[in-house]
Amino acid sequence: MAEIMRMPEVAANTPEAILEAWNVGLNTPYAAGDAIVTVETEKATVDVEAESDGVLLRLLVEAGTTVAVGAPIAVWGAQDESASEVDALVASLGTGEAPVPASTASATAPQEPVKPTSTVALAPDVAARDDSERIFASPLARRRARELGVDLKAVVGTGPHGRIRRADVEAAVATSVKTEETSPADTGAALPSSGTSAGEPRFVDVPNTRMRTAIARRLTESKQNTPHFYLRAGARVDALLELRQQINAGQHMKVSINDLLVKAVAYAHASVPAMNAQWNDTSIRHFSDVDIAVAVATDGGLVTPVVRGVDSLSMSGVAKATKDLIARAKERRLQQDELEGGTITITNLGMYGTEDFAAIINPPQAAILAVGAVRQEAVVDEGVISAASVLRLTLAVDHRSVDGATAAEWMRAFVDVLEHPLRILL
Repeated sequence: MAEIMRMPEVAANTPEAILEAWNVGLNTPYAAGDAIVTVETEKATVDVEAESDGVLLRLLVEAGTTVAVGAPIAVWGAQDESASEVDALVASLGTGEAPVPASTASATAPQEPVKPTSTVALAPDVAARDDSERIFASPLARRRARELGVDLKAVVGTGPHGRIRRADVEAAVATSVKTEETSPADTGAALPSSGTSAGEPRFVDVPNTRMRTAIARRLTESKQNTPHFYLRAGARVDALLELRQQINAGQHMKVSINDLLVKAVAYAHASVPAMNAQWNDTSIRHFSDVDIAVAVATDGGLVTPVVRGVDSLSMSGVAKATKDLIARAKERRLQQDELEGGTITITNLGMYGTEDFAAIINPPQAAILAVGAVRQEAVVDEGVISAASVLRLTLAVDHRSVDGATAAEWMRAFVDVLEHPLRILL
């Protein structure tokens, strides 16, 4: 019997999502557990698996469409279902929408380019691209192109093997705006209302993505509703750097400074369990396992995947887990549940040379640790001045779930383990 397939709620409290791609074609049998459709939320791309064997009989939503949770997206059933039964089921929905043609249901066919709403000048090396040539672009780049009305055939990809990235799409828009503003075919001197100065555009408006909008909303809510307080400290990390060098000597799986910090946070949480908590409106939830989020910068914005059970992982296990999460975060392949949970986030800007900064807590977590760059500084030890590698740290804490003295005790334990790093390996 034919049945309606509806848009699932792949993330809590998410009213809608983008149907990114159909992974099986019409009238092609699939088995329970097969990924039928890929859905994109504000921060993750999720493969939705079939609950039972079946066949897609009719598609009601095209790939790339934003769909409300619970809305019909397809008709599925057995391969021998009658067309009249499927038509009757679609008609009973009362949406008046036509089904998607079979050509859009192919899992291997390239996406049909969306007709651009604005003109983007073709780059020299793509101007002669054949219409039948497959376009390699990330899902985020395709969605951004739809939002901005850009034909992907007009974009030069700078990713691996010429893959088009989100930044390439936005660069094409910016180049087009500049070309239009300075084109000799215009009336000559730019009008004051054109937003130009001496022939150059003064600004380009790039519409906010769903992820950027979500980040803005969540950070605003956090800063408004979460009472932050901050603790700052400096840790001498010469021994930590030496330990990393010894661990990595001759090893295929390299351990980063951030990996060591993740493990050190787990040690501090074990020393001060009251920090391993989340705030709820009616309770403070304390955890036995230590789950730590790691901030990752992507083309679309900041995401914070969670490393599970750090307290029970080996150092190489932490390195492997973080590298996997970071790689999939940059490719928009994280699952929604990998972005949820955790009691603290580590955000590290040391690789950019930033020495000291403060970050905003990701509710309902209790804290976020901002890590700066390692600097050589003069330190005094028993009256003797010497040079040491110093790491600047700023801990932002939710005062609703953690008191100041508790956070200070945690920071002392964290700095102590960084300065005596062999304990990280215990």
